[in-house]
Amino acid sequence: MRIRKISIFFLSLIMIMLFVTNFCFAQQKTIVETAIEAGSFKTLVAAVQAAGLVDALNSPGPFTVFAPTDDAFAEIPTDTLNALLEDKEKLTSILTYHVVSGRLLAAQVMRKNSLITLQGGALSVDITDGVKIDGANVIQADISCSNGKIHVIDKVLMPKNIVETAVGAGIFNTLVTAVQAADLVDTLSGPGPFTVFAPTDAAFAKVPAPTLNALLADKDALTNVLTYHVAPGKLMLNDVISMGMIKTVQGSEIAVNDDCAGVMLDNALVVKTNIVTSNGVIHVIDEVLLPK
Repeated sequence: MRIRKISIFFLSLIMIMLFVTNFCFAQQKTIVETAIEAGSFKTLVAAVQAAGLVDALNSPGPFTVFAPTDDAFAEIPTDTLNALLEDKEKLTSILTYHVVSGRLLAAQVMRKNSLITLQGGALSVDITDGVKIDGANVIQADISCSNGKIHVIDKVLMPKNIVETAVGAGIFNTLVTAVQAADLVDTLSGPGPFTVFAPTDAAFAKVPAPTLNALLADKDALTNVLTYHVAPGKLMLNDVISMGMIKTVQGSEIAVNDDCAGVMLDNALVVKTNIVTSNGVIHVIDEVLLPK
């Protein structure tokens, strides 16, 4: 009988704790409601409304939002900002670059080197002098909302281009070196859009060192190989799969095969997909592709 009473007591205690927790969350406002109430995110709220993201950021989530203040938006020239507010696709890309999935406390953010955003790109985290997200200072942290956290920043974050994304990822060092050697940095930093099938450093390590060194020293051959990894347009993975064959900038076609092993591009396995950049998209592959 005593054991039964203790069990009932603990069960009741757990139910009370769950009720209190749910009540507390119910009293909190959503991310959008919190931003509106704060009064210092008027431009951010207007942008969220213009992009049609209100319902998404009012949904259960949870989300972590790095929220630029009105002063941060005021640093953007008025004409540029007005044009951005009228360009829904670009605006959505920028706003979702400020959002990370999950409810991340500042202490959790500080333990990471980078954060993958809903936009698909990666935010850098630097704690050497305060906390910086992609160079923006976190000026207020851990604002609790019913569906996530808000960390306030002093700059508007802009998605990186293909080259900047590759540099920041830290796993494409050889690819970046090759792009530099072939003088393709300006091209792949331009408006595009481009789709890049990006071999990792581990993929390049499979190429014999003498062969790789000779390739890096032969600009024409290197350009031929690198442009075989690039397709015009912004092709998400579903687009790639549906096309079957991908015409590259180099001129030849990459064969696409989607089976139980995964998505194959020629002999390379796609290991990560849909890394969205400001001028296209990156799909990560585990082999270096060679033109036929």
